Amino acid sequence: MGVDMQDLQQTVNAIKNNVEKVLVGKSETIDHVITALLANGHILLEDVPGTGKTVLAKSLAKSLEADFKRIQFTPDLLPSDITGINYYNQKEGDFLFREGPVLTNILLADEINRATPRTQSSLLECMEERQITIDGKTYLLKKPFLVIATQNPVETAGTFPLPEAQLDRFLMQLSMGFPSPSEEVFLLNRFIKASPLENLMPVCTTEELLKAQEEIKDVYLHPSLMEYMVAIVQKTRDHKDIVLGVSPRGSLSFLRAVQAYSAIKGFQYVIPEHIRYIAPYVLSHRLVLKTSFQKIEASRDILSGILEDIPVPTENFSGR
Repeated sequence: MGVDMQDLQQTVNAIKNNVEKVLVGKSETIDHVITALLANGHILLEDVPGTGKTVLAKSLAKSLEADFKRIQFTPDLLPSDITGINYYNQKEGDFLFREGPVLTNILLADEINRATPRTQSSLLECMEERQITIDGKTYLLKKPFLVIATQNPVETAGTFPLPEAQLDRFLMQLSMGFPSPSEEVFLLNRFIKASPLENLMPVCTTEELLKAQEEIKDVYLHPSLMEYMVAIVQKTRDHKDIVLGVSPRGSLSFLRAVQAYSAIKGFQYVIPEHIRYIAPYVLSHRLVLKTSFQKIEASRDILSGILEDIPVPTENFSGR
């Protein structure tokens, strides 16, 4: 079964155009976010305050006909504040479950690194297994389920760095960056009277999104390109500057991200350029470097060297 490119492109363009009504000059970042959305993966947005991280998350949520919840992470936030809690109802004479904000479709985890490790760990099960377990009872999360987490890399006082197990559950780590002078002028003009975010309407249903998530799995990946992707991953595991390379979960995330990115670019099959382009966003945050200087830029520099060292396959990748 092939990918219905016309339907998929229609869905992707509708979401992208809608988000761009609010965000100015972030076309590439929006492509990455939609890639993660189609690949059924979570997103970590890391940048300085005021660059539009929360606005991007809210714009995406409003573009989908889906439930949306926001959690402001703070040091005193408890795991039960995220997952929910069983409480005794005197009127009913029994314990009842009060569901937490994680039981939604789109969850904005704002400033996730401000919560304690214990609270951060409450997201591990729901991000990977799409379920939560409370007092021995398991609750399945809604479909689709997407976590968009934000963190500020500059203001680190009172924060708790995300552990490797948490980072590995994010499909992509993205940065917004500052707009150009012309984009900033356009931004001021757009917001001079009112915020377009307030009037943003849904352009895609959850059913259409779930269908698109299934369709991208049919994007063809040539065996030689699969070997090429594995070679990249293997190289991260025996590189002299890397303590811990990409995990098998990272390999699967890499696969889904490449298929999704190829699909939104209008391809029914993967080409090497898509793999090389998407690799830094999917793999860099999963690397543990030997140096204590764990900046994402250092990981991307190492990954760039790995991509240069490995020969790129050259043949017909369409499978025809």
